[in-house]
Amino acid sequence: MVAATETRAKPAATLRRRRRRRLSRLSRRDKLVAALLLGIPLLLDLAFVWLPALASVLLSFTKWTGVGGVHLKACSNTATLPGIPQPGCLYGVQNYHQAFTVYPDFWPAVRHNAIWLGVFIVFATPLGMLFAVIIDRGIRGSRIYQSVLFLPVMLSLALIGILWEFVYSSNYGLINTIIGRNGNNNLIDWLGNPHLNLWAILVEASWRQAGYVMILYLAGLKSVDPGLREAALVDGANTWQTFWRVVFPVLRPINIVILVVTVIESLRAFDLVYITSKGNPLRGLELLSVSVTQNIVGETQRIGFGSTLGVVLLVISLVPISIFLYQVFRREER
Repeated sequence: MVAATETRAKPAATLRRRRRRRLSRLSRRDKLVAALLLGIPLLLDLAFVWLPALASVLLSFTKWTGVGGVHLKACSNTATLPGIPQPGCLYGVQNYHQAFTVYPDFWPAVRHNAIWLGVFIVFATPLGMLFAVIIDRGIRGSRIYQSVLFLPVMLSLALIGILWEFVYSSNYGLINTIIGRNGNNNLIDWLGNPHLNLWAILVEASWRQAGYVMILYLAGLKSVDPGLREAALVDGANTWQTFWRVVFPVLRPINIVILVVTVIESLRAFDLVYITSKGNPLRGLELLSVSVTQNIVGETQRIGFGSTLGVVLLVISLVPISIFLYQVFRREER
């Protein structure tokens, strides 16, 4: 037992000595450049990511409208006079209680975010995988197909929303014109109907997401050892069996990355809905990210309550990120 411990301790000590030698070889200028290269991104990350996140967590326990300061006194039970903003007092967990029980848009937003995630996983991700597999086989014009399918990823979501408005427009849209439903008596309001607008926007989002997934899978397929496919063909496996039983298991790291990206993209969906609704809430398009924006920068100016919704969104986002980090660290240990 002691010998095994000493055996493990020796490589660790050797590694520390090597690190010290490498640091000693660096000049003062090299150390300064390294400190700047590491320090500036770290400061920017703290200033624009972690500090706002921590501030949102703290503000979620207050009743603050953005007017006046935030103090550590508990909110009084007396009603606030109309037109006078509530001071930034401590509100405890009341914001969370109101979000889960009273706020009418919360549960529809959670349900729509779940539908968004389900469509991405069931439709957009397999479609992107199919595009990647077909292009990876080296068909004629694969570069052109890859560029065309990846084009929506390079466009901003705001521009995509504007383009698809011409497709979904009730009077002069492409779809209604083709099917002959653009008259005042028989038109279809794709973006105004609460039973259709979410699915219409999901088509836009999936159009972009499929190209993003395709690029990720193409990068993973290029790294697969060709010998695995050759061995599978020698054993008598067809193309379908080769992919699902040989290639797809090798793509496990890419699958994890795509799963995390898909969850995050479905949770932070905002631009398409905001452009479609012109900044005003529409029935059928409630999302957590839109609710956060409406409460923080909208007419109500409930920054404390909007921060609560942001914290809920942050907690949900941390679940796939934690799974991803766990898988990465576990693979490194192996």
